[in-house]
Amino acid sequence: MATHQERQYPDAPEQIVPTSLNDYLEVMTKAVFQSGMSWKVVNTKWPGFQAGFQGFDVAAVAAMDESAIDTLAADTAIIRNRRKIVATVHNAQRLIDLEEEHGGDIRNYLRSQGEFESLIKDVRKQFKYMGDVGTYYWLYVLGEDVPGWDEFCSRGH
Repeated sequence: MATHQERQYPDAPEQIVPTSLNDYLEVMTKAVFQSGMSWKVVNTKWPGFQAGFQGFDVAAVAAMDESAIDTLAADTAIIRNRRKIVATVHNAQRLIDLEEEHGGDIRNYLRSQGEFESLIKDVRKQFKYMGDVGTYYWLYVLGEDVPGWDEFCSRGH
């Protein structure tokens, strides 16, 4: 039986139960690269992203140097936006830092912000290329508590 949200929003992205910080990075990276692109292009190239970002191993991505970034920026298997590649490395580093700062669990960071609007503002400050819609997508896919899409849009996002 379809849930209310599935009936109302049949194209809603599939939600996951994150098992590691790598899942947070992968979903965030999809939001980063989707900005300004079609979902079809991003999804078609996603296997290239998974390979290029080493399965979204957050420690490996956080440790990427200029040479690794240059290699990815030339890789036709992904969307070759150097600024977004650099942002992904930064975002991996921030995920690690925030997890450490919040007792070893990134969910503690997410829940420390109080209301949803405060969380969106802080995510925009902490991470690169994470706007309101990208942050909503990230939180929604990860199963975090978000307002309904219509309510989110009615707030001016």
